[in-house]
Amino acid sequence: MDKDRIAGSAKQVEGTVKEAVGKVIGDAKLVADGKSEKVEGKIQNTVGGIKDALKE
Repeated sequence: MDKDRIAGSAKQVEGTVKEAVGKVIGDAKLVADGKSEKVEGKIQNTVGGIKDALKE
């Protein structure tokens, strides 16, 4: 498993947590940051998946 996949998954989880906390406390900036972090994580995870596929 490529390190990008692991880091991407971690970013997705962190983004989800930030988004949820932002919604609970009513912080729109935190919600937006969480959403963008989730997207970054998905992209990084996809790149890692491509690297894994190329290694095979």
